Amino acid sequence: MTLKPGDVIVTGTPSGVGLARKPQLWMKDGDICEVEIDGIGILSNPIRDEAPARLARTA
Repeated sequence: MTLKPGDVIVTGTPSGVGLARKPQLWMKDGDICEVEIDGIGILSNPIRDEAPARLARTA
């Protein structure tokens, strides 16, 4: 199979998802999510808390 720019690789949900664990485990600020494909490389994404929403100003 030849991958071309823009191709998306979907892997589904890995085993050990946080919801099913006892106690439940969720990704948090500072964690790193890595996906590796042999012969291609590693995609590494840092997990960061979402910035608080800004409230709209009213006149």
